[in-house]
Amino acid sequence: MPIRPTLAAFERLLGKRVSASLVTGQRVEFELIEAQSLPAHARPDGQANPRESFSLVFRGPPGPALPQRLYALEEESLGKLEIFLVPIGPDASGQRYEAVFN
Repeated sequence: MPIRPTLAAFERLLGKRVSASLVTGQRVEFELIEAQSLPAHARPDGQANPRESFSLVFRGPPGPALPQRLYALEEESLGKLEIFLVPIGPDASGQRYEAVFN
């Protein structure tokens, strides 16, 4: 079973770049610009959810937004990790993408 990433692991990467492989074989770099905790959600049985909930916002290159999908991100301290990224719109420096863990 894959290890579930934590908010603390990503907070150490704020302002750093991670590399991703595209379906075409090209590589693109994303900068982690935001990592924040989200409110915990109860499980259907009413018990507290033991999983940590958090969101990440990455900035990619300007230009057309990449489609929402799983991207294989690579970073030295995290290794290779597949994350579902959703485009959330551009800012002054590039396209932004969000990943939510809950």
